[in-house]
Amino acid sequence: MRYLRLLVAAVVFAAGPVLAGPLDDGAGAHGRRDYATALKLFRPLAAKGDAEAQYSLGFMYANGQGVPKDDQQALFWFRKAAEQGDADAQFALGFWYENGRGVPKDHQQAASWYRKAAEQGDVRSQLSLGDMYANGQGVPKDDQQALFWFRKAAEQGSASAQIQLGVMYLKGEGLPKDRQQAYFWSLLASVSGDAGAIKFRDSIESTITPQQRAAAQADARTWKPRKP
Repeated sequence: MRYLRLLVAAVVFAAGPVLAGPLDDGAGAHGRRDYATALKLFRPLAAKGDAEAQYSLGFMYANGQGVPKDDQQALFWFRKAAEQGDADAQFALGFWYENGRGVPKDHQQAASWYRKAAEQGDVRSQLSLGDMYANGQGVPKDDQQALFWFRKAAEQGSASAQIQLGVMYLKGEGLPKDRQQAYFWSLLASVSGDAGAIKFRDSIESTITPQQRAAAQADARTWKPRKP
């Protein structure tokens, strides 16, 4: 369980023994918005190489929580954690490189960090990497790779990835056209209540047969997300 989550427009990993007490206490303090206490607890752990504390400290610098907002300090601590294999920090670096926050925009670096986190099952990074392959940003345009990573995220329950996968089935990008499958994935995405997902579902519904519609609905009722 992660203690902090990166806020975007939108694994616990430790170099040595996990100091569950201080980390838990720091998380609790952060949750209460007692940032001074959280910093006091996270700093020594981060300095000793604890990846989760490093990520948490970077998060606080990124958002100006208890410290002046400082993108360079945030990047310093995100990188420390990411280099130890922390998926949240790897996603953060990918997002910052993609959007040019604190660093010049670099889609190749973004894709590299997204890949590291995606391979650990991070759904946000899987979705982002799929999008980069779909658009040829930082990597060669590759519908098969886009499909691979969108499917990975969609199977974990990402509504955004489910929509992307549905669109690929609808347009026949990277695989044969299949309106029933497009409708199936749109059904799953629409459960989130997202207006775009609902509109997408409704746009397909009238173009398939009653039998296809019933089959997709039956599959959607029994579908369960996969664990990473």
